[in-house]
Parts: sequence; C-alpha cells; structure tokens
Amino acid sequence: MGSIDPERTPVVLATGQSIERDEMLRALDLAERAAESALSQVPALRDRIQRLSLVNILSRVGPAPASLLRRRLGLAPERAEVTTIGGNSPQTLVNKAASAIAAGKLQATLIVGGEAQRSSKLRRSQKHDPSTQDASASPGSSDGGSLGDSPELPPDPITGDDRPGMSTAEMNAGLIAPVHIYPLFESVLAARAGRTFAEQRRFLGELMARFTEVAAKHPFAWFPESATPAELSDTGPDNRLVAEPYPKRMCAFLNVDQGAAVIVCSLAAARDAGVEDQAVFCLSGADTTDVWFPAQRPDPGTSPAIAAAGAGALGAAGIDIDDIAAFDLYSCFPCAVELGANALGIALDDPRGLTVTGGLPYFGGPGNNYTLHAIATMVDQIRDSGQLGLVTGLGWYATKHSVGIYGPSAPDSGWRQADTDQAQAEIDASEVELAEGLDAEQDALVVASTVIYGPDGTATGAPLVARLRDGRHVAAALAPGEEAAQLAGRNLVGESVRVSGTPPKYRLA
Repeated sequence: MGSIDPERTPVVLATGQSIERDEMLRALDLAERAAESALSQVPALRDRIQRLSLVNILSRVGPAPASLLRRRLGLAPERAEVTTIGGNSPQTLVNKAASAIAAGKLQATLIVGGEAQRSSKLRRSQKHDPSTQDASASPGSSDGGSLGDSPELPPDPITGDDRPGMSTAEMNAGLIAPVHIYPLFESVLAARAGRTFAEQRRFLGELMARFTEVAAKHPFAWFPESATPAELSDTGPDNRLVAEPYPKRMCAFLNVDQGAAVIVCSLAAARDAGVEDQAVFCLSGADTTDVWFPAQRPDPGTSPAIAAAGAGALGAAGIDIDDIAAFDLYSCFPCAVELGANALGIALDDPRGLTVTGGLPYFGGPGNNYTLHAIATMVDQIRDSGQLGLVTGLGWYATKHSVGIYGPSAPDSGWRQADTDQAQAEIDASEVELAEGLDAEQDALVVASTVIYGPDGTATGAPLVARLRDGRHVAAALAPGEEAAQLAGRNLVGESVRVSGTPPKYRLA
C-alpha cells in the first residue's frame, strides 16, 4: 500500500429518505425526493457530483432511468449508471465509491434508489393503461419521467454481476421466487435446532417481534407499529402460510412507495463544502458471493460468504465484532437474519439489536433498494451515537453479499476494501454438482425442503433439494400422484426420498 492521503478519506456526507402513502407516484419520483433531500443538506456539492448510481428498479423505467433522474435533478455527472438486480447493490455501490475516492479517481457521488410498487399495484387495479404516459414521461418509459421533450437517451451503463439467480434445474423443481427458496434455508436451520416447522415459526416470532419494535419508531417505516411474537407466528386469514415455515408477516413486504439516497465524497470535498462536521466515515467494506445456485451449496444452512465478508471487513478496519455498536442485517426473510448473525458470530438476541430500520417485512422492502435505507439510517444514528455500525446487504437467494462498516472518525489505516479472493476461491470450489436428470430411480437424503401454499391456504407444491448416494445434489418437485397436502407442516430434512426422471421428481420412500 502507498501512503494514505487523509484528504481522500471517503465519507457519507448526506442522506435522504422518502415515503408516500396516498398520492400515486412512480419510482423515479421517490428517488428524486430522496435525492433532493440529501442534496439540500450539501448545496455546495450539487455541481460537484461526478457519478450518479441508481439502484435497479423493479418497475418498468425504460433503458435510461439514471440519465432521466440526472436531468430531473439538474445534475451533470460524468457517469450515470444503473445496477443489476440485488439487494447487495447499495452497499456494493458505497464500497465501490469509497475505493474510487481513496484512489483519487472520484470526488463525490450520489447513490439513489426508489420503488413505487404500491402505486403500480393501485394503477393496475384501476385498469391504468401502461402505454399511456404522463406528459413528463420519457419515450419508452412507463415509470419515471424526464423534464420536457428530450430526445430518447441511450441506455445507461450497468454495473454489477448480472448472472441469473436460478438454474434451469431449480426452476423445473418449482423453485422460482424468493418465497420458494428462502424457506429451504430455514428448513435446514429448523432441523439443526431439532424444531418442527410449527416450533420454528414460534421461535421466529420472538426474533422478528424485536424488529417490529424498531420499525415502530422509524419515521419512514411502512408499518410503524410493534407486534407480539404470537401476532407474527400464529396463522390465520390475515397471516396465511406462504411457504413452510413462513407466514405472510415474516416475508419482505414489497408493496411500498419508498426512496433513499446517500452522498459519498472525499473528506476534502466535505471540507470545501463547509459541512465536514456532518461526515460519517466509511471504514471498510467487502463483497463476496456464496456458491451461486442455492441447490449446489454444500450446506444451505450456512453462509461462508457472509462470514468471509464480515471477517474481511472487520480485519480491514482493524476492529472486532465487539467494537460494533449497531447492526443492520439484511432481513428479507428470517433465515437471512439467522445466516448473517451466525456468520458474524453474534447471538440472535444480542442486546445491540440486529436492525436499525425494522427490516424488510416491517420497515418495508423497496425492491433492491432496502439496504440504502439501512445505510442512511445507520449514518444518521452514528451522528447521534458516535459509535460504529455494520450493514449487510444480499442479492438473489442469499447469493451476492456486501458488508460495510461506518464510524464517526477517520480510520487510522484509511479506507480499505477487504481482500477476499482466497476465501472466494474456497467457496467456489465447494460447489456440489447438480444432477438435472436421472435414468433410474435412486434413493436420496433430503438436504432442504418446504411446502408452498396458495392464497386459499391449499398446499400447491413441496420442492426440495436432496443428496444422492454419489454426492451429487438434485432439486426435485413432488411426483404426480403424490399430494402436497400430506406434507403440510412436515420438514423432510434428513429423511429419505425416491427420486427419478428428467426433470427429477420425488416420492416418499
């Protein structure tokens, strides 16, 4: 390493968050509101933003949403980019910006995102014609908007890993959406603890009730109300089972209108802007991935990648986990919290708490942008507490991971992006071969399982991952003639099944 230039120390200088419960908006409206909130805190930096990074938006926004947002904000960055899919993206963007600032390649950047799924759903329910655009909407965009009648913009450059999240074999088994896959991880954790699905649900009620208490106090939370463990774990018409063991109130809530933004810049830029006292320092970061496809992970009840990223970030900052005063662990489903806590070596009932927002089921799950809300909230909290904070983000199916550590003062060793190359190589090498089809019926030991339910409470499927005698894994759906209803409430982890066919199907042994 060369000498450290303190003027190049990366800091988060301003944050902004937005929420809308009444008016129908579009995703870029929420992003614009949050960005304006952040920019208003540092007006001297408005003309010095060199990069605008927009977190991937789930709604249709056309090919150039970052460029549209740049125009709406009146900014002139050298680069306006969008990310790939992944809840890790906000923290990865901060890590990327911090490294560029420390290297002297960047002075100031705006990282921003927004989702308007509530408005989109309302618009669809009113039979809104998606081809009809507002007067301010850009050509080719049904969610966003530009200022005036501008020529169509070229597509924004994309940053991030854009590999698909699922393999064909997994999709053939019915493992298509997050709500089908994360419960598989939970089944492993439940079996390891010796709990049935019902017992695990009650255990998780205790965990997630603490999250609701945090959401109840957050000004931008979608559900600013606390809930009892029983209210979260007991199933009924208002809290139906979605996929064992998860009921509705333990799943990320996407039907929100929320936006968030942060401005990351050099300490020199903060001083020039006369707002150095607002700075919260980026100490270190790390980015890793678990074995890419969930069915190929040797142990879907652990996350070696979070462990590697956490250890790497802590080591790079020269601290240990006991030095951290506040955490925000990604929380799309309870297992994400459990995997993160286990990997970092902290207890689920750690008195420091595991969230500063309330988590995706209660604060809200604005698509890929939740972690930017966590970072903004953590930065605001550090300004008040003067203590260290750690944020995790994950993308796809607990696949892509990013960790960031923040503090009230400059790190002695300067910003450091952890070197996780060796750990990543070891993770990649642990990948288990996945059998996409079998010529003859074989015995297999169930590694992970769930039961999926429809809106009417009927069991509609029971996909699983199992290990064949030769060590390969197989992702399989229930065979024709076998009833998913007979598996209701049953965790098959550790049991034997008979698997056959292409794509594979299973029956109980």
